Formats: sequence, structure tokens, C-alpha cells
Amino acid sequence: MEAAEGTVNGSVDYKGNPVHRSTSGGWRSASFIIAVEVAERFAYYGISSNLITYLTGPLGQSTAGAAANVNTWSGTATLLPLLGAFVADSFLGRYRTIIAASLIYILGLGLLTLAAKLTSVNLHDCRSTKDARLCAPPRFQVILFFFSVYLVAVGQGGHKPCVQAFGGDQFDGQDPKESKAKSSFFNWWYFAISAGITVTLIVLVYIQDNLSWALGFGIPCIVLVAALLVFLLGSRTYRYSAKENGKNPFMRIGRVIVRAIRNRRNTLSAMPSEEDACLWDRCSEQFKFLDKALLAPDGSLEDQNVCSVNDVEDTKALLKLVPIWITSLAYAIAFAQTSTFFTKQGATLDRKIASGFKVPAASLQTFIGLAIMIFIPVYDRIVVPISRALTRKPSGITMLQRIGTGMVFSAISMVTAALVEMKRLETAKDHGLVDLPKVTVPMSIWWLVPQYILCGIADVLTIVGLQEFCYDQVPKELRSLGIALYLSIFGIGSFLSTFLISTINKATSGDGQESWFANNLNRAHLDYFYWLLAGLSALGFSSYSYFARSYIYSRERAI
Repeated sequence: MEAAEGTVNGSVDYKGNPVHRSTSGGWRSASFIIAVEVAERFAYYGISSNLITYLTGPLGQSTAGAAANVNTWSGTATLLPLLGAFVADSFLGRYRTIIAASLIYILGLGLLTLAAKLTSVNLHDCRSTKDARLCAPPRFQVILFFFSVYLVAVGQGGHKPCVQAFGGDQFDGQDPKESKAKSSFFNWWYFAISAGITVTLIVLVYIQDNLSWALGFGIPCIVLVAALLVFLLGSRTYRYSAKENGKNPFMRIGRVIVRAIRNRRNTLSAMPSEEDACLWDRCSEQFKFLDKALLAPDGSLEDQNVCSVNDVEDTKALLKLVPIWITSLAYAIAFAQTSTFFTKQGATLDRKIASGFKVPAASLQTFIGLAIMIFIPVYDRIVVPISRALTRKPSGITMLQRIGTGMVFSAISMVTAALVEMKRLETAKDHGLVDLPKVTVPMSIWWLVPQYILCGIADVLTIVGLQEFCYDQVPKELRSLGIALYLSIFGIGSFLSTFLISTINKATSGDGQESWFANNLNRAHLDYFYWLLAGLSALGFSSYSYFARSYIYSRERAI
């Protein structure tokens, strides 16, 4: 369907009418959407960045148990977007799903604040007993806490895939000017949410560690309520995706797969129409078995219920993502460590930066945000123009090249983390602190900064690259699913990290030996774990490079 002059093809306004380019979308509308996402990331990282401290503190869990719980929750939170994307793309649409998910999110944060308040009252009452067993929180409070954080995960599952896809929808990829703006949108999107995360790590973590956990969880609840109101203010300016046909996109994809399986023994007995001939030639190069979805059961093209070439192409576009998705998991496993063992590592070091002020260990993640906020403008304004001049491609380097470069930085960060941990263990041994885990190791916390900065640079390249890649390479109707697929990489990565930790913990704690993840980190061996992750990262990058070189982009604008 051709768009009338001045209107945007495939988009409508809030009333369902054709939308005008000059009065809708673009950076103005994207600003409202970015605002709500910054608030959501502020809330999410207000929980995730310091969750291991809460679990090992007020809830009294072991280091290995807390790390496993953090990874399980994080993994669930990043897999639920698959469900949220299904609801959005099949039923509610992105706009309505964002509103519904935000309300669930706010309810979860409210209950989490209540759980933290009840736990703090319980701890205050038990301190006078001097009996550690009596200080364990009641089972009801533990259940309420975990119910609350998983309710937050459900809200995040509907919110996260839709907001970014909805933001991308505000730019018309067919318009040369807006196409360039859309590419920059993903960079500046990540810049904005990194700023929100940085504020979280500086302000909220300090409040949680030094003032009140209830206040530290309550502030994000208030911020998210305000952000939802801001999001609603932009409703009249947004571009909403118009369904090109009444078919459910998931049903179309499923129908192609079922048809291809049913017709697996049939052969083509007729040529497709002249209009589709070039498409037939193009799609026959990859996943040929799906081409049989174009046939009727008798091998002809006469059945009116046969799948269209576009349906087959859309299905192939999704299947082509699978090798990239799988080979990105090693990066996700390494990514999971920044909010768990990196934090516990920092808690043992000298964190004083001024008289009487001690940096919260979780606040070290601020350096990831700072690295992102510094490197994104450098990348967008310096690296891209230079590489654009060299390669003569609009985005400078391809999305897959960008992702792979980030994987290299991630592997280097794991090597750096291993070397720093070896230095920390050596310092603890030299000062006779091996059996004194509560005594600060006389080694500055600044030793950890390089590994955080390297992680930040890796995030700018790989995470932003994956966001744009998964959004761009899926069918238009399934872009929420595309973002959810990107998020699921980190969900599965968190679960794999949990599996690795549990397996290694059992394997290394037998025969009276200290586990790699012993509660006394001076006897643990996080350095061995970091070396293992560096090896996995190198293996993952090698596999990724193999598939990335043979990948054929689904759209001409995607390079």
C-alpha cells in the first residue's frame, strides 16, 4: 500500500487515521518513550544491581546461593519479554502493553517496598536478642519479597520489548533522513538508559546500603508512576503500527512451518507467478525446506490457502537469527558477572575515597555507565563518520561487525578481572588475611575500574548492536519479538551462569576443599572462574565469527 504524500506508510495516529510525517514521530515522540524507559531502567537496576547484597544481608543467604538466586531472577526477567512480545504483537499492541506492564511493575515495586520495610522492622527487633537464629526473617516476609521481585519481572517482561520497538517505530526506515536518525536512535537510547542506571548506582545504592532498603525500593516506584504519566502525555504524537492484514503474525509463521513439514515429500510442479519469480529465486538459497510451504498438498500452487512468499521470507528471517542468538550466549554469561561476583569482589577491598565516606561496592557498576556515556558519543560522532568514509556504508561498520568487536572487549575484561583477582588474593595472603574475611584487604578499589570500563565499551558495541540487529532483521509485525529475542540472550545467559556456578560449586567443594565461590572470598578462587569465562568468551567469538561471515541480511538498508 502506497502512502499518500506527507504520510508515513504502515503507520496511523491514535485515532487510526493515516499519520502525517510533520506532526508525528521522530525525536519529539521518541523523547517521551525514552523518558519512560530511563525510569524503568532506574527501577530495574535499583533492584538488580544490589540484590545480592540484600540477599546476603537482610535475608541471610550464602554467597553462592544468593548469586544463583540473582541469576535465576535476572534470567526469568529477561525471558519473560518473549511472552510480553507475543501479547503485544498478537493482541494488545505495543502501546497498550506498555501501559498494562507499567501498572504491574508499579504494583510489584510497591509490594517490594512493603516487604523490605517489614524485614527491617524484624531485624531491628531481633538485634537485642543476640541470637542469629531469631534474626532470620519470617517465611512470610521471604515469600512476599520473592513474589514482589518476580512480579516486577513480569512487568518488565511486558515493558521492555515493547518500549524500544515502539521507539523505533517513530522513525520511518524508508525515508533517508529518518533512516539515519533511527540508526542513531539505538545509540542514544542506550546512552539515556545508561545515564538512568548510573544515577541508580550512585544514589539508590547509597540509600539502600546506608539509609533504608524500603526507601531504596520505594523511590523507583514513585519515579515509574511519574514516567507513566509522561508517556501518556505523548499519546497524540506517536506513530502506531498499522496491521497490513488481519492475520496474526505468529500464526503466519507457524503456518509456514506446518505447511513445509506436511509438504516435505512434494516437489514443485508449477512456477510461481511472474510477480513472485524473483523472490522465489532469492529465497531458494537458504532454508529451502520452507519453500514447500508455497505448495498445495498436490504439489501445485493453485490452493488459495497456500502460504505467500512474504510469509515464507518472514519465517526464514527469524530462523536466520538462531545461529547468531546461540553464539552470543557466551557474551551473556560474562555479562551476568558484573552485578554478582564483581560486586562481592569489590566489597572486600578498601573503598574509602574520602574521610568517612566509603563507596558502596555495587556503585562500582557506575563505571560501566560512565564508560557507555563517554564511548557512545565518541562512537556515534567520530568512529561512525570515519568508518563511513572508509567503507562507504551508511552505518560505517555492519551490525554484526559491531557485535563481534564488543565480544572481543568482553573477553579482555574477563582476563583483566582474573588478573586483578589474582592480585587481590596475593595481597590478602601477604597480609595474613586469608582467614579474616571481614577485614578489608589493603588494596584500592580502583583496581577494579579497568574491568568495569572494558565491560562498558563491550556493552556499547555488542548490546546496542544486538538491539538494532534483532529489531531490524525481523518482520515489521514482530519487532517486539525481535527485541524480546535480544533480551532472551541475556536471560538464557543468566541461567547458564547459574548452572555453571552450581556445578563448579559442587565439584570444587568436596573432600574438605574450599569452593571457588566460598563465602570467604580470600579462600575462594574467582580468578579460576574468570579465566574459564575468558576461554568461553573466546570460543563463543570464534563460533559467532563463523556464522556472522555467512549471514545474509534481510533488508537492503541493513548492512
